[in-house]
Amino acid sequence: MRNWIVGFVVAVLALSAAAMAHEGHVHKALGTVASIAGNQVEVKTTDGKVVTVVLAAKTVFTRGKVKLDATALKVGERVSVDYTEVKKVNTAKTIKLAETPVALKQ
Repeated sequence: MRNWIVGFVVAVLALSAAAMAHEGHVHKALGTVASIAGNQVEVKTTDGKVVTVVLAAKTVFTRGKVKLDATALKVGERVSVDYTEVKKVNTAKTIKLAETPVALKQ
């Protein structure tokens, strides 16, 4: 019985540490900008899910090697977003816009 209790406590501590370590981890969303409202952007991912990210003052926008500002982001634009999740809020670290907008490709 004692071994079972010790095993249970170790498992609980391990799971707690794993859950805490996950917060703040960088995630990636690939897809298309579905909407922009203030500092929130919804990205419809390639698997059909919608991820909402908050734009921060430190969010970096690029198209290829060129740095842009938030005004370059448009609905329908293909993007790759790196974000962190803290207390269920997804904050964008980087947003990479497609090198050539979809409408211009042939």
